[in-house]
Order: sequence, then structure tokens, then C-alpha cells
Amino acid sequence: MTLEELVREFAENVEAQTDAIFQVGADPEDKHGDRYIAAFDELRARGNKGRAALCILLTHPRMDVRATAAAFLLRYRTADARAVLEEAAKGEGLVAFGAQQTLKGWEEGVWDLDPE
Repeated sequence: MTLEELVREFAENVEAQTDAIFQVGADPEDKHGDRYIAAFDELRARGNKGRAALCILLTHPRMDVRATAAAFLLRYRTADARAVLEEAAKGEGLVAFGAQQTLKGWEEGVWDLDPE
């Protein structure tokens, strides 16, 4: 897959996971989460070019996509990723909670989504 295809795979599966969470009778299997994590793993395997490609999602129209990308980009693009997460954390609901927890993990030194 190209970098662009991997970024699209990441975004589409974050959206699908968020949408599925709020569906009555949703399948509890987290196939969308597995898919966006796999897309990130492939981007990470391509080094900083892969990480740089993912940065486009920091301005995605959907906050869930922006915040999830930011969570994975904290080490690579710290200031931009923190700004997105801080904005998301001010909201309500699942995305805000996830952003708050990610920032807490970063501050406590336990964040490990993209280890060196």
C-alpha cells in the first residue's frame, strides 16, 4: 500500500470504530481498531516518512480521527499533537475522555504508542 492508502485506511477505520460504538447491537469485536493500528504499524515501519504522512490527519474534519492520529504522533510531532489532544480533551464524550487519558499517560511517562 502507498502512504496515502495507509493514511486513508487509518482514518476510515477510526471513523468506523467510532460509529460502531454507538450502533445498537454493534459487534463487540474491535476489527476497526485492529485495522487502524495495523495501518499505523505499517506507516511506522516506513520511518519518519510514514509518520509525516499521518500528520495530514491532524487537520481532519472529524475530531475522533484528529485525536487518534495525534495520540500516535505525540513523540514525532509533540507540539501539534498536544494541541489537538488538548482541544479534544475540552469536549465531552468518548473522544474527550480518550484525549484526556492520552495526555495523562504522556505527562506520566507511560505513553507508548510509538516507542523509539
